[in-house]
Amino acid sequence: MREHRVNAVDAVWLNMDRVENLMVIECVMFLDGPVDRERLCAVLQRRLIDVYPVFSRRPVRAPGRRNRSRWRDVPDFDLSAHVREVTLPAPGDDAALQEYVGRHLATPLPRDRPLWDIHLVDGMSEGTAIYVRLHHALADGIALTQVLMSLTDETRTGDLDGSERRPVKQHVVGEMVAAARTLAPEVPRMLRPARVRAAIVNAIRMGLSGIGVLRKLLLTTNPDSPVAGEAGSRKRAVWSDPIDLQQIKEIARAADATVNDVLVSALAGALERYQVEHADRIVDIPTMIPVNLRPLHLPLPRELGNRFALVLLLLPSGLEDATARLAETKRRMDRIKRSPEPVITFALIQAIGLLGARLSTFLVRFFAGKASGVTTNVPGPREPRYLAGTRISSMLGWVPGSGDQTLGTCIFTYAGTVRVGFKTDETVIGDPERILHAFHDEIAVLADRVPTPTR
Repeated sequence: MREHRVNAVDAVWLNMDRVENLMVIECVMFLDGPVDRERLCAVLQRRLIDVYPVFSRRPVRAPGRRNRSRWRDVPDFDLSAHVREVTLPAPGDDAALQEYVGRHLATPLPRDRPLWDIHLVDGMSEGTAIYVRLHHALADGIALTQVLMSLTDETRTGDLDGSERRPVKQHVVGEMVAAARTLAPEVPRMLRPARVRAAIVNAIRMGLSGIGVLRKLLLTTNPDSPVAGEAGSRKRAVWSDPIDLQQIKEIARAADATVNDVLVSALAGALERYQVEHADRIVDIPTMIPVNLRPLHLPLPRELGNRFALVLLLLPSGLEDATARLAETKRRMDRIKRSPEPVITFALIQAIGLLGARLSTFLVRFFAGKASGVTTNVPGPREPRYLAGTRISSMLGWVPGSGDQTLGTCIFTYAGTVRVGFKTDETVIGDPERILHAFHDEIAVLADRVPTPTR
């Protein structure tokens, strides 16, 4: 029976499941038509099970002093047991699908089998959907997005005709990766005298920056707000209709910002509007953003695993003007990109993973308590993709929160469109539709106030 070790970082997420926040990555794919189950299972076998052994293994406790877990082959593994078919009740609209997804957000994945599930959802008024659940211990959300994209093709028959598939180019949170890469220059170049002097100066600057980062991580608090509170077991999921990506690009160009800046600014504006409706005092809302630390030009390792960092962003939700929020969002994002924060937080995650389960759980909850939740902005493929012959029209995906985090935000760009989705704790945020509508309103205000070529 084959097996491999659960590394220290993956063990953190494996042991962090709590009823108020499960360590499960959730993804929804919207498709133009029905999906052939047999054809999909063939794709899953060739491109998932045969390539990444962890999808046919389950975690088991290994005997020994440290009692480390291992991923061990499941005897008589049955792929079909992980692919379920469901039919939504009439009218089969977005609300019905959101209610279905929401019911599963607090449902743990069984530990007696591999930690993933796929739901083929029929009965929708338009097209079909695929709802995917993957445990964070398998890999980080950035890597799992690449895994899911590897199941897709450029053409409708790509999975049948045997043609070689070009890899799907990933830009996942790519803007923020540069900060981490600059910390690992090539050794021969660094041996030159001028480079040595520059390295010493940079090390001093980095050390000072690192002190600032540690102070930020230790002293930042999640302020009292309508999106902060004690998380419970009931969750909700809502999402937008597709938004034209070209409009976002034009706003970004005119404001000398990035697409990511515009979308994160719109989130800050949505939370400002939500606070106006629910509170007397408007505050900046802290959120965590995952940052990829893998070289995107290299294939994923067969064992997958987690290799990402988290940075803490204070959304400028305390500002009342949309254009001022965009400028401040850009300033704060640029500052993070120039800082060593991704590397420092990755080192912290690794260190926490080496500690005992009780102490690591305490530290994860301590740092999780500094943010309202996690925000991901995933730039997906620019051209439409096909899954088992069916065209994918759009996608969404949430990474888990932890501790008492109550607001998960997913922004996913795909084939010229953007979708935003919110995963919320129902006890604290019972009306996530208000945040969703406020996000659309903020985009409209930015499009009106920032002069673009189309106006």
